[in-house]
Amino acid sequence: MAASVREKQAAALKRMLNFNAPPLKNTAAEPVWKVLIYDRCGQDIISPLLAVKELRDMGITLHLLLHSDRDPIPDVPAIYFVMPTEENIDRICQDLRSQLYESYYFNFISAISRSKLEDIASAALSANAITQVTKVFDQYLNFITLEDDMFILGNQNKEFISYHAINKPDIMDTEMEAIMDTIVDSLFCFFVTLGTVPIIRCPRGNAAEMVAVKLDKKLRENLRDARNSLFTGDNMGASQFSFQRPLFVLADRNLDLATPLHHTWTYQALIHDVLDFHLNRVSMDESVGSESSPAGARPKKKNKKSYDLTSADMFWQKHKGSPFPEVAESVQEELDTYRAQEDEVKRLKSIMGLEGEDEGPISSISMSDNTAKLTSAVSSLPELLEKKRLIDLHTNVATAVLDHIKSRKLDVYFEYEEKLMSKSTLEESLLDIISDPDAGTPEDKMRLFLIFYITALQPTSETDLDQYKKALLDTGCDLSPVNYIKQWKAFTKIAATPSNYGNSGVKPMGLFSRVMNSGSQFVMEGVKHLVLKQHELRVSRIEFGVLMIYDLQETDDYRYFDPKMLRGSESSIPRNKNPFQEAIVFMVGGGNYVEYQNLVDYTKAKPGKRVLYGCSELFNAGQFIKQLSSLGQK
Repeated sequence: MAASVREKQAAALKRMLNFNAPPLKNTAAEPVWKVLIYDRCGQDIISPLLAVKELRDMGITLHLLLHSDRDPIPDVPAIYFVMPTEENIDRICQDLRSQLYESYYFNFISAISRSKLEDIASAALSANAITQVTKVFDQYLNFITLEDDMFILGNQNKEFISYHAINKPDIMDTEMEAIMDTIVDSLFCFFVTLGTVPIIRCPRGNAAEMVAVKLDKKLRENLRDARNSLFTGDNMGASQFSFQRPLFVLADRNLDLATPLHHTWTYQALIHDVLDFHLNRVSMDESVGSESSPAGARPKKKNKKSYDLTSADMFWQKHKGSPFPEVAESVQEELDTYRAQEDEVKRLKSIMGLEGEDEGPISSISMSDNTAKLTSAVSSLPELLEKKRLIDLHTNVATAVLDHIKSRKLDVYFEYEEKLMSKSTLEESLLDIISDPDAGTPEDKMRLFLIFYITALQPTSETDLDQYKKALLDTGCDLSPVNYIKQWKAFTKIAATPSNYGNSGVKPMGLFSRVMNSGSQFVMEGVKHLVLKQHELRVSRIEFGVLMIYDLQETDDYRYFDPKMLRGSESSIPRNKNPFQEAIVFMVGGGNYVEYQNLVDYTKAKPGKRVLYGCSELFNAGQFIKQLSSLGQK
């Protein structure tokens, strides 16, 4: 299978860090020592892909922010990796005037304009540093890859391309154009890095269509300029020999507002929902000691602890999409396996007299046998220590998640929302849950109500709505999100039918009324052990409707763009009637791990298909509620 976008972006960064030359395979050679200067955008792109150790291996002795106070290091080359903003260009010109480094390699995350390039040239000329500016490159890396099959556009200034920014009622045409141009610039960079020109499909009459039209135009213009095209020759790498082009499906967040509010039950999505999970790093307060706090008292806090959840962590790769109770069991199993291996090493040391215990005479046969075993155990020690580190990491993270599940009754919310979205029979009234003071935070209650309101087949009567609003107000909720959703429903005139949310559902397996395993770290008492059924969120239905050229009513009217066609095609009828093997689904207006995981699971059931998920920004339900709230304020 072709290299993933994560591998391609990492390879592009390594090439850049090697002065834009392919990195040498011979690692014995001493690297050229250099400094890396990046802005916040550059930092966000690099941090999920390259660890500090990898940077050091490539000769990066120091990595500093562009706008920090930096001392001159006159005999060292500097590699810059920054956005071509006015502010950054001014600082680069200042660096040239200050003669900070021996030589300069300027790498711009996105294409730099001619006028800004002239500003740098003028500064270099006046500082007499023309010969020191060695290379200037446009890198086209203006996106962030979080997984092999997931990318996001913005992190810095993400509010500029947020759902709120696109949907605010007083938005001016010039603002909307600027937002669309920013999104298209990043998507263009994504396809340059991927080395392929996609076939584009999108729904009509929303922001997704605006992005599709602009992206088609930008790709078409680049392909037409044969001399400077980024999709020919060396730029294409191996993909120029690939006859299969990917399908790029743009979707609009307004198609499905319920999923981003949904309480979730899988490990990665839960971490993103309840903890501070940002660019593959989870930060949490570390409790002091293991002694339990008095009932009702908040646990003591100390410093924040950060953990990187990377592709090198095999437990994470295997379980990030698993239901939480399954993860808790797996952590316990890993812990038991580790303890058994640790006990074996201790036993061998004890038999061989390394613990100072007299075991009596040892036969030479058993001695040599045990020596071999001990040698093997010692050689596996680094592996064992790494395993212990990962077990500790997941024990701490899973325990923090479990605390939220138990204190907020998230299992109850998840099960109830699943039933709402799949139109199953409800055993408890919505008002009872909203009014229950022990069930969740005001935000949890608001999320639950909004899902009910969005997915209701029959419009909620004003009397019922007032009753729900009163109950929400009594629990301390801000009603602004309800006001916005009411306007949104009136504007879209679409009642989300069960087919829009698929036949998702859960099979409750009864309560964990005991500790899962005796001596388990995770006391799951009172938490429902819910087993996930196969979901089919709307984004997955749309993706595979277009991917497999199914006759889905939802995707029938989707526009079709092929930037390689000489004339702009306005047709909505696809010329390519063969099913696609590779697809990218992109959510304009923000996405979440629930949709990503749903696509991953759905793809597993389709052998030979490969699907990537992208979004303009990644938010959890709390962040999305805030955006809805500011849109609904009167």
